[in-house]
Amino acid sequence: MSILLTGGTGYIGSHVAVAVAQLGHEIVLYDNLSNSDEAVVTQIAQIIGRPLTFIRGDIRDTQLLQLTLRAHGVAVVVHLAGLKAVGESLVSPLDYYGNNVQGTISLMQAMKAEGVRKIVFSSSATVYGQPKYLPLDEAHSLSATSPYGRSKIHIEELLRDVAVSDPSWSIACLRYFNPAGAHDTFLMGDNPKGTPNNLMPFIAQVAMGKRARLEVFGDDFETEDGTGLRDYIHIMDLAEGHAAALEFLGSSQGWHAINLGTGQPYSVLQMIRSFESVSGAAVPFEISARRPGDVAACYANANKAKSVLGWAAKRNLREICESTWRFQQTLAQRLK
Repeated sequence: MSILLTGGTGYIGSHVAVAVAQLGHEIVLYDNLSNSDEAVVTQIAQIIGRPLTFIRGDIRDTQLLQLTLRAHGVAVVVHLAGLKAVGESLVSPLDYYGNNVQGTISLMQAMKAEGVRKIVFSSSATVYGQPKYLPLDEAHSLSATSPYGRSKIHIEELLRDVAVSDPSWSIACLRYFNPAGAHDTFLMGDNPKGTPNNLMPFIAQVAMGKRARLEVFGDDFETEDGTGLRDYIHIMDLAEGHAAALEFLGSSQGWHAINLGTGQPYSVLQMIRSFESVSGAAVPFEISARRPGDVAACYANANKAKSVLGWAAKRNLREICESTWRFQQTLAQRLK
């Protein structure tokens, strides 16, 4: 089966590509390289042991998407292309709605024109907003605290409306919690352009001496140590969740929302201490004010994923920290 991955050279997309390709599927990567590098294509090919197709293009280019779907006989789309920084979305909301929402409309128009009716969408736990209860299950109301989160809600609603309008569609919205870690070859990991928006690559860069210190946003949350609690899921567990979702869509129709998380939250300070323990390196930090839109705690009830997809996270926090550290060391060696 031929599968198109939009945002396929990004951190999540590259790991999903490996997990899906190792099941024997043909992979087509589609990315504008705004936050990734084309060298990732070679790294994926090295891991899976065969070449794969890469198309450089913008998600809003409906014509190119349509040509790509047709040329490669695509049967299913995994839609990961999107801007994803909460803070940046508060400054540039038009960019987020344009890229994320308009881009998804463009993709869906191309899919409809080419008769492709199966899609796995990269959603986010940010759609839950300020939690009314924990752990968060899929029945929790949606109310995001940032333009980024609201763009994900708009896309989910759009996809639900499409599924209602035409029962031939099969759509899975995977609500990620906090992906972290690296592939066990350490060839791929979270290596964003510019300043990292995620905690783990920032911690790793501080430990490597690339940055002076980590900024911890808020130590006055209603948590045990005052820092925010999050559900960190190993990137390969997340990737395997996509593989399970693709199998699920093979025999299911309609619209489905499914959490991908562990259900085990860790605070920012716990993450720092765990990384220091694994790496043996110090991670200096300073406390700053809370960021707009941040919530005290956010972690998953992942029972639906287990019952519907037959999936559950298998890797632990130590494996997340170890793979992140090894990836950073491998990356440093490659850049010498």
